[in-house]
Amino acid sequence: MGKNKLIIIGDSAFAEIAYEYFTFDSNYEVVAFSVERAYIKRNELFGLPIIPFEDLETHFDPKEHKVFVALTYAKLNSVRTRLCAEAKAKAFQLASYISSKAFVWKNVKVGENCFIFEANVIQPFAKIGDNVILWSGNHVGHHSEIKDNCFISSHVVISGFVQIGKNCFLGVNSSVANNLTIANDCVIGAGAVVIKDCEKGKVYVGNPARALEKSSYESSKVHEA
Repeated sequence: MGKNKLIIIGDSAFAEIAYEYFTFDSNYEVVAFSVERAYIKRNELFGLPIIPFEDLETHFDPKEHKVFVALTYAKLNSVRTRLCAEAKAKAFQLASYISSKAFVWKNVKVGENCFIFEANVIQPFAKIGDNVILWSGNHVGHHSEIKDNCFISSHVVISGFVQIGKNCFLGVNSSVANNLTIANDCVIGAGAVVIKDCEKGKVYVGNPARALEKSSYESSKVHEA
């Protein structure tokens, strides 16, 4: 039986990484890349064509090809979310990737356009929504849920019975204690330790994590740079 045909949306470093994983550790064959016309800077990648996203369905039959949107957390995941919706509007199904070197318990539910890297541990009864990226080496505890359009960086610890709202970003080495809720649109900074519920749209940094206004957070990032 042949491999499923896949088109990767994007041509960034993440798109290149997605190509490697899908090609060598999945039942997908990558046949093309696609980028919005205004952002096309080259005609091919890895010997495969880069097709304008606006014309994708005229080049590839949605009944015979799936897509994966390989963008990271730009604008709190909103660009990736928009392109997922537009690809579905073109009648394409969205593919997910789970590394063969990840531990994902048999009753874990994983949505569409998810990418789960190696060394992730996802315990029983956990739920991963649509359009979620789990970079390498994370722990997702039992009965926890990561809702749609989130990006979880490397070596994040999400304890048991945690709810992560939509459109969140969790930075490298951050930790969330058990039985907590992180509301939609939150940013959890690198190394932050969350020990209480988080409010919608807030940025949390430090150990223990404290809330900052987004303007203050951006200013501190500029100063640190």
